[in-house]
Order: sequence, then structure tokens, then C-alpha cells
Amino acid sequence: MATPHRPGLKVSGGLTIPEAELSWRFSRSSGPGGQGVNTADSRVELVWDAGRSKALSPVQRERVLARLSGRLVGGVLTIAASEHRAQLRNRDAARDRLAALVADALRPPAPKRRPTAPTRGSRERRLKDKQRRTDVKQLRRPPAD
Repeated sequence: MATPHRPGLKVSGGLTIPEAELSWRFSRSSGPGGQGVNTADSRVELVWDAGRSKALSPVQRERVLARLSGRLVGGVLTIAASEHRAQLRNRDAARDRLAALVADALRPPAPKRRPTAPTRGSRERRLKDKQRRTDVKQLRRPPAD
């Protein structure tokens, strides 16, 4: 079955990773598949060099390298997929996983939390709960004679 032509991996509205930057490796999967698991190379590894990608702007590259630093080896991101029996489904799963990972890494940072003081009601509830726990534990003690 022929694979449909894909211009690239669409990550977000403004970013598409060209197909030429993606490389694939296939191996035997340890998952389900019966006798076919011994002959079919259904496990998929999708490799993308984020450090040298032409699709990313310098700001995007810096953000991706910083946020995915724990998963990168020399600026290269590897995604493995072996949860399906068919290689094509594993390829699609790896592509989806890579797109989600890069899109999440490119999101702008959340705004800084402004610290606030606890409200009067929350302080009163906290003290009331503490007193209730004290009373429960007091009732569990043997009576003092």
C-alpha cells in the first residue's frame, strides 16, 4: 500500500517540519502481533534534529532546545512507537507524538503567578478544620482520671 504524499509534519498554524528533516528507523516490536512479530519490522523510531532544523526560527529553536533538553541527545529528538501491530499505524502515532511534543514546547511560558494573601474565610476554615482534628484525636485518648 502506497503512503500518501505528505508535504511535512504540521505542528501548529505557523510551523511545519519538512519531511526531509524527519528520518525513520524500523525494528522488530516486542508487542502484540502473534507469529508476525518475529518477521515484521513494526516498531518505529522517528528522528528529528531540532538543533539544526531550518523550520524553526532562532527564538523557537532556543525554546525547543531548552524545554526538551531532557529528551534531546545532541540536539536530536527520537520518538519511538510500538503500541500497534501495523507499522503504518506506529508511524502515524510517532508523527502525532512528535507534533504534540514540539507544539507543547513552543507554547509561550505561562504568566507569572502573583502571590496573594489568604482570605479571611479561608483562614477561618483552616483553623476550624485544625480544631476539629484536635477534637477527634482528643476523643481517641483514654480518659484521664
